[in-house]
Amino acid sequence: MRLILHTAAYWLMLDLRDNIPKTHALVVAKFATLREKLLKIGTCVFETASRIRLALAIACPHAGLFRHLAGALQPARP
Repeated sequence: MRLILHTAAYWLMLDLRDNIPKTHALVVAKFATLREKLLKIGTCVFETASRIRLALAIACPHAGLFRHLAGALQPARP
């Protein structure tokens, strides 16, 4: 079971890195750097029945990248 979870996490990180714009500095970053810069941040999470909202700090240096990745990683609607 652990192998399946680690494989899924690897695929998610790979998909995250592949959707970073080619002009951004994090496009060639290692997974540890992506984890530190994008995943290990302080934020407020607001959940409703149909959406999840993240309230980032005003001084978040990668807020634009978060918006881009949220749009890029959404599933396609039929």
